[in-house]
Amino acid sequence: MTNTTWDALSTTPLPSLHHRAAIVDDLAEVAPVTVPGAERLAWNDGGGQSAVWYFAEDGRVLLLTFDHESELNLYAEEDYELQESFYRGVPESLVALVRDQPENYESLNLKDPESGRTIHYAGGVFWFDGARWQVAEGFEEYCRREGIELFAESGFDYCLSDYLLGQDFTPEAVVADRDEDGQYEDEAEKEDDLAAVREVFARHR
Repeated sequence: MTNTTWDALSTTPLPSLHHRAAIVDDLAEVAPVTVPGAERLAWNDGGGQSAVWYFAEDGRVLLLTFDHESELNLYAEEDYELQESFYRGVPESLVALVRDQPENYESLNLKDPESGRTIHYAGGVFWFDGARWQVAEGFEEYCRREGIELFAESGFDYCLSDYLLGQDFTPEAVVADRDEDGQYEDEAEKEDDLAAVREVFARHR
């Protein structure tokens, strides 16, 4: 399993990863949420793509990605059982963070018509066991069985692009990345944004 973003994620120390997630959460204007046993930090592009992190108090992490245009978007299918299977292999204490929880902008709920239980939609399910990152067993098995490119269809690279994994993470690097994407009309707009990004970084020292 070769993927540059995955390799970068796997080699980023957890404190640095949490720091990046907190800043990107702030830059995306997503309010951090405390759930029992974990902190939820997220990013969305306002168009249906998202990355959601649950940093558990015991040092483990649950990461969900979602690309609404991919084959792994189960929203239209309303297949609770299939979505539930994507979480297979993830410890129940982590899955509990997204089961029977209120839905939000980044994570809508899929409801089991029989039991009434709910679970958050996710096109990609990944988790950190305290020592290394893993792809959820059920999610990986489904992609292999269906011939789906796991990283491409889960939106993994795109959804984690703002975290600049494997790169310097500074206000200047964030603005340079935005500039490369053509987000600024002129230098004045770029300088104004740099000042705003520096303020966000200062809040998370």
